[in-house]
Amino acid sequence: MPDKSLYTGYNSLNLGKARGLRREMTKQERHLWYDFLRTYPIRFYRQRPIDRYITDFYSTGAKLVIELDGDQHAEAAAEEYDRVRTETLKGYGLEVLRFANSDVDRSFESVCQTIHRHVKERLQLLGGEEALQKLAALDQIWDME
Repeated sequence: MPDKSLYTGYNSLNLGKARGLRREMTKQERHLWYDFLRTYPIRFYRQRPIDRYITDFYSTGAKLVIELDGDQHAEAAAEEYDRVRTETLKGYGLEVLRFANSDVDRSFESVCQTIHRHVKERLQLLGGEEALQKLAALDQIWDME
C-alpha cells in the first residue's frame, strides 16, 4: 500500500454503492448538502468511498470527513463499528466529525459553524493559505476571527 500520508484511501470498488447512496440521501444529508456543503468555498464530495467505507461527506483539501448519524448509531454494535471506522479513516490522516441527525434538524447553523471552524483548523494545519482566503467571507457572516 502507498504511504498513507499521501494516499486518500479512495476505493473505486464501492463507487456503484456510493452512487446509489447519493440518490437515496437522508433528509438531513440532503439539507446539509444542498443548503451548505454544495456551495461551500472548499470542495466537499458526498458519499465518497474511502477504504472499505463510504463516507457521508469528504473534503480532500481539508482532509475532513463528516458523518451524520441516525438513531441506530446509539446501539452498542453500531458504536463499535463507528469507532473502528473512525480509526481506519484517521489512519489516512483524516479528521472525522460526527453529528446526530437531530443536530442537523434542530441546530443547523451551529452544525455549519462547527464544520467551518474545523475546515479552517485543518487548512491551517495543512498549510492551505489560498483556501483559507476563500473562507474569509464566511468568517464575517458569523463574526468569527
